[in-house]
Amino acid sequence: MQFSDRMSLLGTESAFEVLAKAKKLEAEGKKIVHLEIGEPDFDTPNNICDAGVKAIQDGQTHYCPSGGLPDARKVVAEYISKTRNVSVGAENVVIMPGAKPVIFNVIFAAINAGDEVIVPNPGYPIYESVVNYVGAKPVMMHLKEENDFRFDTDELKALITPKTKMIIINSPQNPTGGILTKEDLETICQLAVDNDLWILTDEIYSRIVYDVPFESILQIPGAKERTIIIDGMSKTYAMTGWRLGYGVMPESMANYQTQLAINNFSCTATFAQYALMEALTGQQNDVEMMINEFKKRRDVIVSGLNSIDGVSCLTPLGAFYAFANITKTGMSSAEFAKFAMEQAGVACLSGTAFGKYGEGYARFSYANSIENIELAINNIKLNLAKV
Repeated sequence: MQFSDRMSLLGTESAFEVLAKAKKLEAEGKKIVHLEIGEPDFDTPNNICDAGVKAIQDGQTHYCPSGGLPDARKVVAEYISKTRNVSVGAENVVIMPGAKPVIFNVIFAAINAGDEVIVPNPGYPIYESVVNYVGAKPVMMHLKEENDFRFDTDELKALITPKTKMIIINSPQNPTGGILTKEDLETICQLAVDNDLWILTDEIYSRIVYDVPFESILQIPGAKERTIIIDGMSKTYAMTGWRLGYGVMPESMANYQTQLAINNFSCTATFAQYALMEALTGQQNDVEMMINEFKKRRDVIVSGLNSIDGVSCLTPLGAFYAFANITKTGMSSAEFAKFAMEQAGVACLSGTAFGKYGEGYARFSYANSIENIELAINNIKLNLAKV
């Protein structure tokens, strides 16, 4: 049987591959500390679960409008207006089964074959994958440790050509935990305005920030007309399995997103959208507890990584990832990840899972207990001494 040529252009997400390998080793009796997957280890808060269950019991199990329930779109619009300090309406919102469909569908709607899209590197691999899939060219914006893994706006300016159609940003960022400053965002916005570019801003970690305030490019004058926000429920509300995401965008783009939804998945689960509304409007105590715990874990893992000979790590300002420099171990990123899994019993990701500029780094998710984080650090330290 034959397959389409375009399938060879589509990448993957290594976290799930590493998870599968770790599970296989566990089945063989090896103890593995899981620091590979970007998933909160907390359960979905009870009030959110209760809202979803009640919606099922009330019969909210049928089709709904492809762009999302009107009330749910309104709730998202009000939430974004409040948290980003800019007015958006329900007509600017589409609700989808996860944040990935927003990435996929927006790139499909905005980018032609032969166009260029600037993507952060190291960065979330799905951006590059989808840009390649539509026949466009991903242009790498090198995020450097010496610049706190932020955009170098002078380098960004130099990457823009007449073929450039979109800039993708992710702040707080996966895999580095870096955050773009308001000044960074102002410069990115001005470049987008001057060159008539779309801005796709992945803000899935917008609530998981430490020590500094979250800044959205949407609030920069001139951005609203060309910006698509990606956000969702997975990270902030520990709802990965619910598959709930949303995009906020100009109405013209939202209309195309609804059209793509009709052709692809019809609609997002109706009862799940009732859980979304409860999450955004209900009590936030559980969220605050999770963020406080992530901050404690961050401090433990960064201190631990910096105590290992040959390893160093900046303190991330957001998300729940530590992006450690492992060059002084003498191993490549792939070799270090293999050593960590097979010898130290620690599942982490090679920096190259996030692009070529991730070489020399390893990503550790600290969405795990302090006890397990300390165990992982000790295992790496002890086994690295034997190499």
